[in-house]
Amino acid sequence: MKRILTNKERNLLEKRIAQAEKLTGAQIVLAVIERCDSYAEIPWKAFALGAAVAGFLVFIFDLFFSQWCSDAMVLISVFSMLIAGIIAAILSLYVQKFARFFLVTNRAEVEVRQYAESLFLSRELFATRRRTGVLLLVSLFEHQIILLPDKGHNRTLNQKAMTKIIDQMKPALLSGKVVHALEIGLAGLEERLAGKKRGKLRKNELSNYIIEEAGV
Repeated sequence: MKRILTNKERNLLEKRIAQAEKLTGAQIVLAVIERCDSYAEIPWKAFALGAAVAGFLVFIFDLFFSQWCSDAMVLISVFSMLIAGIIAAILSLYVQKFARFFLVTNRAEVEVRQYAESLFLSRELFATRRRTGVLLLVSLFEHQIILLPDKGHNRTLNQKAMTKIIDQMKPALLSGKVVHALEIGLAGLEERLAGKKRGKLRKNELSNYIIEEAGV
């Protein structure tokens, strides 16, 4: 897949991860995912919208120019609605901003969380001695952020604390500044976890390499 982050950006973030881990004792993993689900319903919604808009325009035309109505015009009208629907469906496949218009927020939240939980398990982020793994995942298409801490952070990273960190990250993500959003997230984890580490950080149990995936 095409890299989302440049080498310079990766090096910067990996250094920030090491710094945050030193201050907090946590094992932090960053993930940047292009898209967490195919959302098969989106092209159909786009088709319906395109056909509906074309149908409305045909109705307006017929309202003012009914004298031009003929069998040929009826066929042209039907054909125009189908073409408009097909074009809208194709656009939804290749233009993310257009496709995002049809994305239901609750569905996106569920898909991104499921993806994050699956990633947490498949990458064995739970396999730290004190269960101090933390996954910070950003999904670009959905504009969603998931923070998944292991049970070693149950007291310090409660839902209120995680929501605060995510809310701080979102403006940067929405403006397309992915690296800045991740830096804000790391700073938020440092602020929340610094001074609460359990003993000296003996070794780096989880790689600082940033996970990049196209998703599905």
